[in-house]
Amino acid sequence: MNIIETGKKVLDIEAKAIEKSIDRLDKKFEKVVEILFKTKGRIVVTGMGKSGIIGKKISATLTSTGTPSIFLHPSEAVHGDIGIINSDDTVVALSYSGETSEVLRLIDYIRRIGANLISLVGVSESTLAHLSDISLDCGVEKEACPIGLVPTASTTLTLAVGDAISIALMEKKGFKEEDFRYYHPGGSIGKKLLKVKHLMHIGDELPVVKDSAKMRDVVDIIDKKKFGVAIIVNDINNVVGIITDGDLRRQLLKGINFNNVIARECMTSNPLYINEDKLAVEALRIMEENLVTSLIVRDNNILKGLLHLHDLWRTEMI
Repeated sequence: MNIIETGKKVLDIEAKAIEKSIDRLDKKFEKVVEILFKTKGRIVVTGMGKSGIIGKKISATLTSTGTPSIFLHPSEAVHGDIGIINSDDTVVALSYSGETSEVLRLIDYIRRIGANLISLVGVSESTLAHLSDISLDCGVEKEACPIGLVPTASTTLTLAVGDAISIALMEKKGFKEEDFRYYHPGGSIGKKLLKVKHLMHIGDELPVVKDSAKMRDVVDIIDKKKFGVAIIVNDINNVVGIITDGDLRRQLLKGINFNNVIARECMTSNPLYINEDKLAVEALRIMEENLVTSLIVRDNNILKGLLHLHDLWRTEMI
């Protein structure tokens, strides 16, 4: 037995199963997405055994991309859980044979209550396919196992079709990166999708000083706002510079009298900045590369906010 060759053979069979299914996608697929899009309730996914496991993943993908979904175990359904299905729901039933008794037992209730029924089956002439409002063919020529019985290529294809449905529905709903971040507030995905505007300080929190202000006023604003910097703006509130704690120390060492000089004489012109729609991870990169702890947020010289390294720490991004 050549283990590597076996692995390659399995991947090849499963890849070809997906590839051959591409041409089978037709108006039925479009109709399925349309039904799910118009569903006012939830998408209830059901299936037994390996189909059930695939169903759980499809349900999770739908939920995470803006379509409320729940998985219903067929055996538990006939012992009371079937009550979760409402008339404004759509049921998506998975069964390769299309003859799974536990799944077929649900059809009478689904029809009686008036919910939509979509099925993903491997046998297009099966009972489940005929009793569904619409059915998608997920049949494969052969499974990837040597005895042809272990669900492998068939489950892979069903999962891929479920992904195709989820992504098509996601695009039809106009689901964007901002929405995805909303549904993934925790974990690495949420952190990677955080934008500067989600973390920056705005309004009265900002340490803003006119470029004509005395340096003693700059010291006062830095002390009050606690960011270690003062953002210097001109008479039309365009950002023209920045003064940091370090700048203050250097000016003191030069013997400058803060009562006699103004902000524009001590500021650093053209300070580092970032746009509010940039990802927070990009702001972190700029801070690390330039060894700074604060970053001005501006758009065409118009001040939008201030991002501090501590704001990124709180997200546990670093």
